[in-house]
Formats: sequence, C-alpha cells, structure tokens
Amino acid sequence: MRTFYAPLLLTLFFACCFTGHAQESKPPVKFGIETDVLPYALGGFMGAAWMGKGHFRIRSLYAYVKMPKLITPDQFTNHRIRSFALLVDYFPKKEFTGWWAGGGMAFWNGSIQTKDQPDQNSDTRFRTYLLNGSAGYIFSFGEHFYLGPWSGLSIRVGGNRNIAVDTETYDPPLLNPELSAKLGWIF
Repeated sequence: MRTFYAPLLLTLFFACCFTGHAQESKPPVKFGIETDVLPYALGGFMGAAWMGKGHFRIRSLYAYVKMPKLITPDQFTNHRIRSFALLVDYFPKKEFTGWWAGGGMAFWNGSIQTKDQPDQNSDTRFRTYLLNGSAGYIFSFGEHFYLGPWSGLSIRVGGNRNIAVDTETYDPPLLNPELSAKLGWIF
C-alpha cells in the first residue's frame, strides 16, 4: 500500500521545487489528482498526482493492471503489471484544458504464469523499462472536475527479456499501445 502514495509524495516534492521562487505576476502552480478507467475495467486500479504551471505539468502515477487475455500469449495466464511512471505534459492552453501531449519514463514490475502452474504463488516476476508518449483532450466540467480521453504508446527500452516461465519463454512486447479515459480533479 505504501507504493500507492509514491505519486503523491513525488508530486509534492516537485511542488516544493517549483513554488520556492514564485512571483505574483506569474501564473499560480496548480495541483490535481486523477484516475484512469482502463485499469479498473481490467480488475486493477490507478492513481496519479500532478502539478503544473503555465503550459506544463508533471505527473507521477502508480497502476496495478491485470493484463487481458486478448494481449497475453495463449500459453500464459495471471499476467499482472505494477506500473510506476513520471511524465511531463504540454498544454497549448494555460488552463490545463483542451489538447495535450506528453511523455516520460515508466517502470513495470510484472508477473506471469504458464497455464500449467496451478499455484498462484509460483508466478515468475520480471521488470520492464519503457519510454512513453501520449496525447489526449481534457473536457472541463465546472471549476474542478474533468474527463480526459487519451491514447499512448510505450516502447520497451530495457528490462528482462526471454523470461523462463516454467517450460515456456515469455518476451515482453516491444510496443504497448493504450487507449482510455481519465477522471480528474484540479485543486
């Protein structure tokens, strides 16, 4: 459960760095939290915290996802990912609404089993490092609440490959596309 607070603590750290030299004539630093519907739809969860000023925001997130059978090779099961990411987003508008594009680094701590492994405690663990690019649109509903459909693509740049899982070998995919929607709150 401690890892759930990591995005919030990381964002607060950056907030201290950004707000130390603020002047009244510059736009204020804004903070927000958000969640994504895709991990919940797959039986997991996601939490993110962000802070931003002007056209840019920094986001840190933690997600737990049960990967769907559709993208898990047939000989495997119980494919789960715990993801940590640090991202920077750019908004053409300063109000953190409308179009945005961003990118950053992600770390996946994964586990997987073959269908022949009956014991859930016998999963094989692996790590994956990714570069992420994403874009989306923020629809504001009132002063604080927003909905943001988005899509992204992550490319594997490091981590374990050709992982021995029981009698099979699993190789994490090079490209990982995503499509979802975020619900968020601006403080």
